Amino acid sequence: MDIETKLAELGLTLPKAAAPVAAYVPAVEAGGLLHVSGQLPFDPEGQLMTGRLDGPGDVERGQKAAARCALMLVAQIKAALGGSLERVERIVKLGAFIASGPDFTDQPKVANGASELMVALFGEAGKHARSAVGVPVLPLGAAVEVDAIVALRPA
Repeated sequence: MDIETKLAELGLTLPKAAAPVAAYVPAVEAGGLLHVSGQLPFDPEGQLMTGRLDGPGDVERGQKAAARCALMLVAQIKAALGGSLERVERIVKLGAFIASGPDFTDQPKVANGASELMVALFGEAGKHARSAVGVPVLPLGAAVEVDAIVALRPA
């Protein structure tokens, strides 16, 4: 089953790959790996999901934001690979950055929103190493940012 079919089954569509907001490129391929810059969460209407996560009630909101970051990562991967995901061999690592207060310690639960979507889309190849880090603020006031390292099959 291909990723587009899995997305449809989940009721999701890939957003348009977002343009960089500063002096960097969305993805760099080197040594068989695709390094994807951190992606921010945009809801289905294209609105940035913002705000710090400070309490237990914010875990679900954060998971939704992390999943939207993962969806944007997939869009960036597809764009970097010329419109196809066929070269994706494995999601190697995700780095999740969660805008959160000093007493919030559920960053790993929030990051699961991205991790679980990668497994849902890529199966075993979506299982990855991960970091989940709390930070005081993210670009544009985003709630979550996620970057990725992806192993590629030779072109």
